[in-house]
Amino acid sequence: MEDSIGYTMLRNPRYNKGTAFTQEERKKYGLTGLLPDKVESLETQILRVDEQLENFEKPINKYIYLMQLLETNETLFFKTIISEPAKFLPLVYTPTVGQACQEFGHISRRQRGLFISIDQKDHIKEILRNWPVKDVRFTVVTDGGRILGLGDLGINGIGICIGKLILYSSCGGVPPEYTLPIVLDAGTNNQEFLEDPLYPGLRRKRVRGQEFDDFVAAFVEAMQEVFPKVCIQWEDFPGVDAIRILNTYRDNICTFNDDIQGTAAIATAGFISISRLMKKAFKEQRFLFMGAGAAAFGIADMLLKKFIRDGLTEEEALQQIWMFDVNGLLVKSRSDLAEHQLIFAHNSEPSDNFAETILKIKPTAIVGVSTVGGAFNNQVIENMSAVNERPIFFPYSNPTDHSECTAEQAYVWSKGKAIFASGSPFPPVEYEGKIFTPGQGNNVFIFPALGMAIYATQAKRVTDEMLLTAAEAVAEQVTKEDFEKGLIYPHVNDILKVSMKVAEKVADYIFESGLAGVERPDNICDFIKSKMYVPAYCTVTSIEDN
Repeated sequence: MEDSIGYTMLRNPRYNKGTAFTQEERKKYGLTGLLPDKVESLETQILRVDEQLENFEKPINKYIYLMQLLETNETLFFKTIISEPAKFLPLVYTPTVGQACQEFGHISRRQRGLFISIDQKDHIKEILRNWPVKDVRFTVVTDGGRILGLGDLGINGIGICIGKLILYSSCGGVPPEYTLPIVLDAGTNNQEFLEDPLYPGLRRKRVRGQEFDDFVAAFVEAMQEVFPKVCIQWEDFPGVDAIRILNTYRDNICTFNDDIQGTAAIATAGFISISRLMKKAFKEQRFLFMGAGAAAFGIADMLLKKFIRDGLTEEEALQQIWMFDVNGLLVKSRSDLAEHQLIFAHNSEPSDNFAETILKIKPTAIVGVSTVGGAFNNQVIENMSAVNERPIFFPYSNPTDHSECTAEQAYVWSKGKAIFASGSPFPPVEYEGKIFTPGQGNNVFIFPALGMAIYATQAKRVTDEMLLTAAEAVAEQVTKEDFEKGLIYPHVNDILKVSMKVAEKVADYIFESGLAGVERPDNICDFIKSKMYVPAYCTVTSIEDN
């Protein structure tokens, strides 16, 4: 028996309106009787979603409910998320998405995205053509090798890709139909998953080396043929692989790595904001990193470009950036440094004590990208407070329990002197009668707006200069009043307004640099607005046409 048009529409998340179908639409499409008689507004439906979410205590259960909503009513889902971003983004992305990835094989309902195994390397084009949309503009792709600070989660890392693309649409306005989450399954070294009967990926140790690189190369070639206008965002690949893949393809196709470049841009935005609001030249800042992997390298490289843009020579700029890893301070006498670390190694005495290194180098800011929870201990924070009137702490590791320190520790141990921003959200802190609002260096202020600019302009490449432009645009939107409350980033509930301005600035740079694939419009702001996805129900006519 064939389904009626109306019955089919109720099961199509893109066109389903649920109880918001009008009486006219119900008659026209055979929906009468398939729904309660009352016609509800989108706002009323959101009230019901809110109420149902209150029935769940655990964030992971709220995540599961929202993902089911995405698969039944796409418009209602996105309208809900953007109705109160500060409330809903932590449920669909960091920090809840980390647990969702760990338990993906156990909570997965309807599969979303494409799953491509290394055993299918010679058939990737056919797999891509199985996707129902033929004009994909954005894909977020992972191999699950290093998900947040949780390590190798294998194919379960698809949850990160789904979450990132939700943010592209809800926070940046990229139409969801142009997005595609993909996981490249090269196995996993997670023994727990290999022994789990519900793990959905390849049951083999992770393939590395040339065989893996050939798999990635075949994927990139297939993507370029099947989706020639696509931008590939690499997500949560292990550090050395992430840097190698980015460097291999960044000058040849439209691609970037959010862990390296997006994290770098939002961190840089925070430092620009702090410098501006403290009426201090950016080039006076000095940075010490805890962690020297891909994320640290990305941030340091972006800071280097900002220093140079502000007038320092490369040699002068490098003197302002120091790194510390599991084996101590990066100095030229060490023989264990990776190639990408060498540029940030200094002619200095070795040190394996981070707190003592602070007293020696006297950084104005320390950046945590080590995934070691509690690495910024009491002594570290006290030493930073001893050498700075307003010490800056950026514990950027995710999820929350991997953060190098909590907001409360930073404010209390520094006796209220700290300027703080973290990767995961922390609640406000009261110290000696004053309320401090922790900043969150969330990439959501960068990559969705960058994605919107790329989508609108059909940019041919993604450059570090585009990301630095995005960082400067974010920093411009932090007010003195925000800073006095402890904020160094815009409020996340203003994300759409912020993204609009960032996308406009980045699009302008894309046109100026000759990287656009379309003609420059007379008014870039109006041009961006015309391209943005706004979650609203289709009219009868537009449903008919589709």
